[in-house]
Amino acid sequence: MPSLVFDASHPTQSLAWLHRGISEIFPNQPDSDSPDENLAQRLTQTDQPLRIKLGVDPTGAELHLGHSIVFRKLRAFQDAGHTAILLIGDFTARIGDPTGKSEVRRQLSAEQVAQNARTFLDQVRPILDFETPGRLEIRYNSEWLSKLNLEDILELLATMTVGQMLAKEGFADRYRKETPIFLHEFLYPLMQGYDSVALRADVELGGTDQKFNLAVGRDLQRHFNQRPQFGLLMPILLGTDGVQKMSKSLGNYVSLAEDPLSMYSKLEKTPDALINDYFELLTNLPLDQLPAAPRDRQKLLAIDVVSQYHGKDAALAAQAAAQSLVQGDISQSDAVPTFPLTTVQFPAKLFYILGASGLCKSGGEGRRQIQGGAVRLDGDRVTEVDLSFDSADQLDGKVLQVGKNKFVRLVL
Repeated sequence: MPSLVFDASHPTQSLAWLHRGISEIFPNQPDSDSPDENLAQRLTQTDQPLRIKLGVDPTGAELHLGHSIVFRKLRAFQDAGHTAILLIGDFTARIGDPTGKSEVRRQLSAEQVAQNARTFLDQVRPILDFETPGRLEIRYNSEWLSKLNLEDILELLATMTVGQMLAKEGFADRYRKETPIFLHEFLYPLMQGYDSVALRADVELGGTDQKFNLAVGRDLQRHFNQRPQFGLLMPILLGTDGVQKMSKSLGNYVSLAEDPLSMYSKLEKTPDALINDYFELLTNLPLDQLPAAPRDRQKLLAIDVVSQYHGKDAALAAQAAAQSLVQGDISQSDAVPTFPLTTVQFPAKLFYILGASGLCKSGGEGRRQIQGGAVRLDGDRVTEVDLSFDSADQLDGKVLQVGKNKFVRLVL
């Protein structure tokens, strides 16, 4: 484990990992709670690991590169010798963070949350250090939140006013528009903040949209006579369209669980306006040593990111397959992910297979993609909307493609 005491004579060099790609550290100046220090001073002067909290609510099953930014920063703290605390909000997920929401979130069952949490851990294993003793704690906030009694909850509620809650951007907008705000939603920031008390966090990571919640954690630590945590905010990643934030619902995302070829194909087309941000937030490559040519920068970005999640060999294979695709011959590439035809009942229409394979969200979308001319089978464009196959043998080994970035090889 590296030393925790950095060379204070070279603070910029020693803390380059901390400042890379961040939006804000607060408080950034000494305050009444820490009159003689800021986060950089605490990091350079401590001889004990700090406790770095990252809370995630498993409200969905799939993570994308936009989510990876905070996990990568958590890994940077691990590599600097500090203790990463990956907090799974299995209790708070059943309420749902109201941040950025124009209406109340659907509440999840305990079973849904548990399943999502398992997939979360699988997806972040390539990012975090799960092996080195003392580097990672995985905690669940049901450990303490499920044990709070009414007296405890009343104490939490007494730390904030309704006015303070309505200062939260999402609540303020909903109140102004007369959209209902339910009382249990007011509890979310307080419970999330209480997590910092239970974990005795020194630093909490979050996106820029989480500042209110992180600040509540500071207030509650102060209320419970703890040293308040620092908040470290990371930017929200724009999606591959370069317009809106990366989101599965908008289709402008790259999933952490995506196959190497699909991941590479999306990233090698990263718009020029985004590529510097992607390098800064999604890689550890030196930003002053990047290729000058835009096309070379795109390829380097794609290779580096795919290597992080699938290894260098898979990334190079994906690059070769992507080149074959440009040349119109991808049928023999080993990089194309497979879809087992044994899961399909024949005879079957191709639009149904598009939905079953995950290339489209549903058979209906599959029909629309065929109508729009976006579907190819072994390189040939499919024009017959109701194209049907009597047996799996007719499709075995063929590559089914939607658009430029989605492929599967159909196999028995």
